[in-house]
Order: sequence, then structure tokens, then C-alpha cells
Amino acid sequence: MNEYVSVQVRVARPTRNLGAAVSFYGGSLGMPVVASFEDHDGYSGVVFGLPDASRQLEVVFREGVMPAPTADDQIVFYLGSAERVAKTAARVRRAGLEPSVSPNPYWARNGAVCFVDPDGYRVVLSPQSW
Repeated sequence: MNEYVSVQVRVARPTRNLGAAVSFYGGSLGMPVVASFEDHDGYSGVVFGLPDASRQLEVVFREGVMPAPTADDQIVFYLGSAERVAKTAARVRRAGLEPSVSPNPYWARNGAVCFVDPDGYRVVLSPQSW
């Protein structure tokens, strides 16, 4: 039996502005908040379910810690259809963000839309499903 069958996954990364990150991931992308914390050993953060609590994205703020994204740091959301990508991208655009070009041409060739989050990390909305 594979020992990783029931493992939960959480990816955590820093943010310079917790409110802006919450607005982007929770408001614009529509991800549910599954937990949050304030001043826990100097960290404050919000955990989003992707799409539920079994897969999570955590954004954390700590004074003096700055994100350091590269052009290839990205998180990919496989939305399963071009319609869902268009609907989600429209919501992000209404929040004032315009699509960005991913340095990886694979995404543009396959109908994905890329945005840059408030900390400079790329977010890819893919019509593919896994």
C-alpha cells in the first residue's frame, strides 16, 4: 500500500500584504478560507482550501520577511474547462488585474490564462483537468 494515499498537502509562502493576498485568492479567485491565525509566534496567515481542506495554500505575513518570486514561480489551478477559466479570469480582471504572459509558452499554447498575484507570484488558470 502506498503510504502517501491519505496525506494532506499545504503549500505555504510569504506575503508582504496579507489583506491583498486574501482579496486576490479569496475574493478574486473564489477560494474558501479554511483557517486563519494572528500573531502566532510572530506570524499571521490565512489558509485557503484548493478546493477543499485536503489541499491548501497558506499565505503568511511576518514583519521583515519579503517574498522573492522568480518568473518561474507559479501555482497552477486546473479548472477543467475553458468556460471556468474565462469566468474566473473575468472576476480577476474586475478586481483590477490584467493577464500576464507566463515565461513557459506551454500555458499559452494550451489555453491557460496567467495573472501575477499581489506579491509577484504567477497564477496560471488552466482549462485542463487532472
